[in-house]
Amino acid sequence: MSTHITLAEWESVATREVASGDITLRVFDHGDERPGRPPVVLCHGFPELAFSWRHQLFALARAGYRVLVPDMRGFGGSSRPADSDAYDILTLCGDLTAILDDVGADDAVFVGHDWGAAVVWQLALAHPERVRAVAGMSVPVARRAPAPPIPILRKRLGDDFYMVWFQEPGVADAALGRDVRRTLVAKEIWSARWAGRNDEPSSPPPWLDDEELSYYVDAFERTGFTGGLNYYRNLDRNWELTEHLADRRITQPSLFITGSKDPVGQFMPTKDHDLMLTDQRGHLVVDGAGHWIQQQRPDDVNAALLEFLSTVG
Repeated sequence: MSTHITLAEWESVATREVASGDITLRVFDHGDERPGRPPVVLCHGFPELAFSWRHQLFALARAGYRVLVPDMRGFGGSSRPADSDAYDILTLCGDLTAILDDVGADDAVFVGHDWGAAVVWQLALAHPERVRAVAGMSVPVARRAPAPPIPILRKRLGDDFYMVWFQEPGVADAALGRDVRRTLVAKEIWSARWAGRNDEPSSPPPWLDDEELSYYVDAFERTGFTGGLNYYRNLDRNWELTEHLADRRITQPSLFITGSKDPVGQFMPTKDHDLMLTDQRGHLVVDGAGHWIQQQRPDDVNAALLEFLSTVG
């Protein structure tokens, strides 16, 4: 059975407003909990929305899981604090524990893609008692860097590497927001060189129809990209804030999923998985898939997640 979910189906999903400190998260809430089955929390990356998990939300709910999918802090219908310091990794982890508190859950299975993966990996280290199991997509878990990461990335990959280019407040914000459609369908990693061109938007990928693309375009035209860019602007600060977690390992059941054509694999290898993941139950590389794997290859991703969930008590 196809897992493709229409926009109308997505918009029928109930939402809840979850308070986390002085901000509010919009959380899509679907499915009924069954005894012995923890809720599943799906966390998106940049530039995405809860909508990025539309194909997973329904499949997991049909399988008997309660699925909670936030627009992460800074995105979509959630609060977008102006202060970049409001987006550090421990604060983002606090948003996820606030979701559990709101629904009265002791723990959950957390699944993240892109920045969402970075957050759920960190959550498993910082709050292990709240994480029944954890799955990351695209972005692998890594041991603590020997020094703050931005100077390392600048030296290795240059000033125009996107994570470095994103650091100056206002610069990438304006460039990405100038033509939201062009930004969202770009077939290359954003950079100052990309921003300086005036080419027409690429055609959308075959897995994203016009209605779905319009959903993203409308959202980011309303919110801009600053909230998500502030995640990157905390990379060095995150390094400082997590020193106390440096010796911890992820002992919960874990899963990693990526695409064989995901460019993240070129600069973020999985070499630390054997050290950091003590109960890794799967490492799936989906042949031919790129970065936006849960949207491009939902059947593969859903099958892997359901198999993983079946092993989690």
